[in-house]
Amino acid sequence: MQALDTSRRQVLKGSAAAMAVGAIGSLGALHARQAEAHGRHHGPRDPVQMAPVPSPYGRLAPVADLSTGLPLLQLPRGFSYRSYGWSGDLMANGQPCPDRHDGMAVVRAYPTGCPWRPGRSRGRWPRPTPELVLVRNHERGATAPIQAPGMYDTGDVGGGQRAGGGTTNLVWREGEWVDMEPSLGGTLVNCAGGPTPWGTWLTCEEIKTDLASSEGKKHGYVFEVHPEASRTTGRPLVGLGRFSHEAVAVDPRTGIVYLTEDDRNKAGLYRFIPHQRFGRPGSLENGGRLQAARVRRQPNADLIVAEIGDRYRLEWVDIPDPDLDTVAAPTGFPDIGDGETLSGPFAQAWAEGGLRMSRGEGIWYAHGKMFIVDTATGVDGQGRPGRGKGAVWVLDLYSQQLTALYVSGNQLAGNNADNITVSPRGGVVLCEDGGESPDAYGPGARLLGLTRRGEAFYLCKNNVELSDTQIAGAGKVIPEGDYRGSEFCGACWDPIGRTLFVNIQTPGITFAIQGPWWWGGL
Repeated sequence: MQALDTSRRQVLKGSAAAMAVGAIGSLGALHARQAEAHGRHHGPRDPVQMAPVPSPYGRLAPVADLSTGLPLLQLPRGFSYRSYGWSGDLMANGQPCPDRHDGMAVVRAYPTGCPWRPGRSRGRWPRPTPELVLVRNHERGATAPIQAPGMYDTGDVGGGQRAGGGTTNLVWREGEWVDMEPSLGGTLVNCAGGPTPWGTWLTCEEIKTDLASSEGKKHGYVFEVHPEASRTTGRPLVGLGRFSHEAVAVDPRTGIVYLTEDDRNKAGLYRFIPHQRFGRPGSLENGGRLQAARVRRQPNADLIVAEIGDRYRLEWVDIPDPDLDTVAAPTGFPDIGDGETLSGPFAQAWAEGGLRMSRGEGIWYAHGKMFIVDTATGVDGQGRPGRGKGAVWVLDLYSQQLTALYVSGNQLAGNNADNITVSPRGGVVLCEDGGESPDAYGPGARLLGLTRRGEAFYLCKNNVELSDTQIAGAGKVIPEGDYRGSEFCGACWDPIGRTLFVNIQTPGITFAIQGPWWWGGL
């Protein structure tokens, strides 16, 4: 039976690859015309945001960290924060905290007790303070591995190196950081991911390769991480596809998992329909159908350049083989370099008329909608499509209509937004990945807020510039340097919207930010 299944799989792979190559080739001329049309249509009068609006929270200024005393962030008046989990800090098992912090979310929240305090609660039981468990990605390549309960690949992935990516679990209790431990290791380039409605984290490998390690294991998968680190299995969710994953988000009403792909100008938008709709830890391993988005009555729709208010009605096509190897891009495929490849899932999607984005990155579910970031929507100074400053799309899950909420016109309005989150009050926060982003507050990557109209404002700036003396005084082991250009990532809220958690990737620091959120739209 196993031999028969293997034979069928080989036939499917061969037919899927042949279908993809043939159909892509026949669509080359069509897409060349689309690219030419975009060049004519998009110009300097496009309705894109060219500058930020004033922040409802006020101006930014350096604020001292309550944990170290260092001025690591610029924030509005009335806001405070605590740092934790720096690269090199010792975790619960004595292992140094890995670097390159990335995607993150709160996956568990539960009360730790309801103490009655006479004189402070007027005889009533106060609201219980939750204990939160967060799972944090580490976007590490081939390097020293994270030793964790869940291990995927312990083989040589090239040059005598092993897969150094994975995840760590953090605990926040009663306004304090209290614990940190490794949960997943043996993976590569864990960029973003997403929480599940059943209280786990889906971590994504952002890598596109057909190479296997010395153990015969390939990479480019999604893995499930449990809030109890010891219950993380390290098994890949092959059905969710093998490609350069960025992030995932789950529709709690249907259990459908939506996925983005980060592969410049050849990135699809996907969803996975699980066989077991009512999810629980491990249920995605039972399989399902991977599908790709296609614009209705517009095959191979091009979304790499957009205007605010652009709308598309989506439909979905099946991906026959989610684990298909890469396919050589056909001659004439626009806006990419010579000799580039398409991921197996994207090649199959494109053959069926699937859409393309520039670089699909963050995705977050809120209130019946998916908020989706394309970090490079637009054109650069040389007029090259798919190399702009980014956009946020909103997919209505009931109507399947995709709408451009926000499109950045230059680095002041937003410099390559990446991760995205939505507060319990409905406010959108974006993490920039565009470098120093100089503005009135100086250099430094930013956290952006979006108004209900899709207008960006500055919420926070990276202010991490540290000397050896400052680092030693804080008891840290990172190198001296100016880290203000390093990206924000992993923004997420606690369940009641009181604390915003976020990472700075390099040198690798996690923050818990609190303040008068009710003053503004977040």
